[in-house]
Amino acid sequence: MSLDFSNLFLFLFLFLFVLSVPSDFSLLLLLLARMPAPIRLRELIRTIRTARTQAEEREMIQKECAAIRSSFREEDNTYRCRNVAKLLYMHMLGYPAHFGQLECLKLIASQKFTDKRIGYLGAMLLLDERQDVHLLMTNCIKNDLNHSTQYVQGLALCTLGCMGSSEMCRDLAGEVEKLLKTSNSYLRKKAALCAVHVIRKVPELMEMFLPATKNLLSEKNHGVLHTSVVLLTEMCERSPDMLAHFRKLVPQLVRILKNLIMSGYSPEHDVSGISDPFLQVRILRLLRILGKSDDDSSEAMNDILAQVATNTETSKNVGNAILYETVLTIMDIKSESGLRVLAINILGRFLLNNDKNIRYVALTSLLKTVQTDHNAVQRHRSTIVDCLKDLDVSIKRRAMELSFALVNGNNIRGMMKELLYFLDSCDPEFKADCASGVFLAAEKYAPSKRWHIDTIMRVLTTAGSYVRDDSVPNLIQLITNSVEMHAYTVQRLYKALLDDISQQPLVQVASWCIGEYGDLLVSGQCEEEEPIQVTEDEVLDVLEGLLVSNLSTPVTRGYSLTAIMKLSTRFTSVNRIKKVVSIYGSSIDVELQQRAVEYNALFKKYDHMRPALLERMPIMEKSSSNGPTEIVQTNGETEPSVMEPKHPPPVTQPTNQANDLLDLLGGNDVVPVIQTTMPTKPASAGGELLDLLGDLSLSGGPAPAPAPSVPTSQPSFLLDGLSSQPLFNDIAAAAIPPMTAYNKNGLKIDFTFERANPNPNIAVITIHASNSTEADMTDFVFQAAVPKTFQLQLLSPSSNVVPALNQGTVTQVIRVLNPQKQQLRMRIKLTYTHKGSAVQDLSEVNNFPPQSWQ
Repeated sequence: MSLDFSNLFLFLFLFLFVLSVPSDFSLLLLLLARMPAPIRLRELIRTIRTARTQAEEREMIQKECAAIRSSFREEDNTYRCRNVAKLLYMHMLGYPAHFGQLECLKLIASQKFTDKRIGYLGAMLLLDERQDVHLLMTNCIKNDLNHSTQYVQGLALCTLGCMGSSEMCRDLAGEVEKLLKTSNSYLRKKAALCAVHVIRKVPELMEMFLPATKNLLSEKNHGVLHTSVVLLTEMCERSPDMLAHFRKLVPQLVRILKNLIMSGYSPEHDVSGISDPFLQVRILRLLRILGKSDDDSSEAMNDILAQVATNTETSKNVGNAILYETVLTIMDIKSESGLRVLAINILGRFLLNNDKNIRYVALTSLLKTVQTDHNAVQRHRSTIVDCLKDLDVSIKRRAMELSFALVNGNNIRGMMKELLYFLDSCDPEFKADCASGVFLAAEKYAPSKRWHIDTIMRVLTTAGSYVRDDSVPNLIQLITNSVEMHAYTVQRLYKALLDDISQQPLVQVASWCIGEYGDLLVSGQCEEEEPIQVTEDEVLDVLEGLLVSNLSTPVTRGYSLTAIMKLSTRFTSVNRIKKVVSIYGSSIDVELQQRAVEYNALFKKYDHMRPALLERMPIMEKSSSNGPTEIVQTNGETEPSVMEPKHPPPVTQPTNQANDLLDLLGGNDVVPVIQTTMPTKPASAGGELLDLLGDLSLSGGPAPAPAPSVPTSQPSFLLDGLSSQPLFNDIAAAAIPPMTAYNKNGLKIDFTFERANPNPNIAVITIHASNSTEADMTDFVFQAAVPKTFQLQLLSPSSNVVPALNQGTVTQVIRVLNPQKQQLRMRIKLTYTHKGSAVQDLSEVNNFPPQSWQ
């Protein structure tokens, strides 16, 4: 083993020296001789970077932390600064460093600037307002705020502005306000930012800083100007009184902004040829706040906003940032119409930019302004449609939403052509929203019924598996009401059925139409296009193929069987139809079996009623709940349309047929049920609804008394897929207070109540879903369940996307029949997608106001 003679010589020298000095000092020297100096921060970083694995790195960190702890225990003042600096580096790597908090306080109390700098940095990183240790810092920070050196004062201001608690801010606000009035620009800019933190923590201290803000905007230093504008913005956002007070500063802010635009090259503030873009953006944001809802302030800043919009260079990203802030300011204040057109043209130029972020920002901004400046946005329609072909999914989604917002009666054909082409080629994640948008736009602006039917059939053919649940009954209602299009529609649907049976909604609509208008298909009475020659057996072959196809869902099989049954009064092949129906009387599918058994009963015991029961559906009129006059809102124009209330003709039946029908449906135990649109999910999905009921007492309480049956022209099982006639034509608003049923994770569900005039036992509940988070909630589904003593009808929602930042609400109507006037209880299930993650939650609502169920 080799000896290190240099170290041995040093040890002998120290030993001989110790013999000649007092005992206490000698002990210290011996300790120093035993303890080597800790490695420097650079050496630690270099060593850690040589680690090849995570385990090796952890071993190095643990070894160094042990050495640092030992040094802290021995109160080593010489290397405390170096050890804390290494500890902060480990903290930034993600390792625990809380044991260095008190050492940071010791460094802050030191008189050396290097120690204070590391101590304050450690306090900002390792401490927050939840720690009790920060109470010890208040006195140190107060002393340093009054220090003679500006750099020490700056450290104290930075620390207070970073992690100061409300108690610290109250204690030190006076010192901050004093430094805000100093002539030293270095301290003023830091004091202004610190004042922002104080106001956020203790808003009632805002008035303390009001006198100090008078001369801030007259400062020449850009750093002071920048922080001053930040302080003024914070004060205006938090206090309406401050907002009114600072509106008189608009001319001064306009002058500063003009000087920045007109000033020549300044190497200190130039960024890509633009003078201090950060200060320009801050001033524009403050002007936006000051000019909102104020005519005088908006008038004062119109000219300068026009100059910024026309003189800013757009070749660099810096200029685009300033232009974007200018556009936002123009849109938020009461600006002139020409200036708003200029702003929208700037966004239109952004759409041609190669940067995807700029294109996305432009589409988002246009989407917000399309309702107020529709005609100006329409000029960029072709550019917006081109964005549908972008490879970026975020840009495609925003372009799709904006395209639907631009659709009106004048451009419906051209826009639908582009959107249907997009529907053909888009990713599956877009198909549901795109199909829903096409349905809504076609229903609102369709130029003709044939075009409307063709468009919806095109959607069902392209994206039938992605459409909303109510698309099938809506299309059936549209076809039913278009009497002159029956032959054309059934022929088109039959052709589509021969080509593809994988799109279940299309198959369901086709089955229903063939069942209703199969005689028109066989007779070849189509005038709109060349009729096809089809025999009865060919039609029945197709429908029977649907019954045995593996692609068919239980719902689709129910449509097909009902269609075959209806054809028994339209075709001559009755015996073949009887055989098909009898086969499914023993089906393992309970729904299909029930249909077949009831249809067999029609053939045998009630054959005399079959032609009347299976006759064509009458025209179904849509009734409006808005009264006789309704304002129809269109994209770009608003026009009142007078809607005459239409009453369906009374349905009369012979007494004996009505009694036979009741006997067929189950005798005298019939209880009126609120009809709902038929779901397109398999029957097994009903288990989810039972799970939804949870521990609600479904069987508790007395059974409802048998109610008198209501005679109808057709039994309920023959109305599959149709939205039944609204049971409530006139809704009378009652004095029932609203309530909040759910409020969690930014999603809020409010209930408002109405009472149905014809039946006081029915409560009409409208849900209003709002979203306060920064991201939209997509694929939103609201489900509800009530005990068996109630009956519930859940209508379709207004949308499946809850907009972010409370920019809109999703509404949905619930109708509850409560014949026994029991207290209402409900279990709700919420499902949605937020920031790419699927969310599902259950909640029970028991605090309904008494007026809603009494």
